[in-house]
Amino acid sequence: MPRGSRRLPEDCTERLRGADLILHAGDVSSAAFFEELALLGPRVLGVHGNADEPALRETLPERRVEAADGIRIGMVHDGGRLQGREDRLLGWFPGCHVIVYGHTHAPQVERRNSVWILNPGSPTERRRSPARTMIELVVGHRSTPRLVPLP
Repeated sequence: MPRGSRRLPEDCTERLRGADLILHAGDVSSAAFFEELALLGPRVLGVHGNADEPALRETLPERRVEAADGIRIGMVHDGGRLQGREDRLLGWFPGCHVIVYGHTHAPQVERRNSVWILNPGSPTERRRSPARTMIELVVGHRSTPRLVPLP
């Protein structure tokens, strides 16, 4: 998340303001920025990541399961090694309809065993990904995720 001169792109901020719920899959970096996210309006749920300051690691869980409109959403920062990742995530979050993870900065929108496995990538630090990204998830009877490239 924002560090130094890096900031969330305006397109990302506007989409977050219009959301009903913001999910963050870790590496928010600081408790102060997590509070800034909350000031955008929607409720913010997150898990801590490996690059988060100690105060944030104490506040946010490593894993969590939340419900949104009857859809169970599992969240974790680090899904582990690439080999077997999807099966491991499914094992960690039985009964979830959606699993969100972070850490890799590599976006993933994949359906496995009727469960959406989602990694939003990063809106600020793309690393080896072709673009900075986020995911919009419309929750309901037919949950639909959409990868959103950001300028």
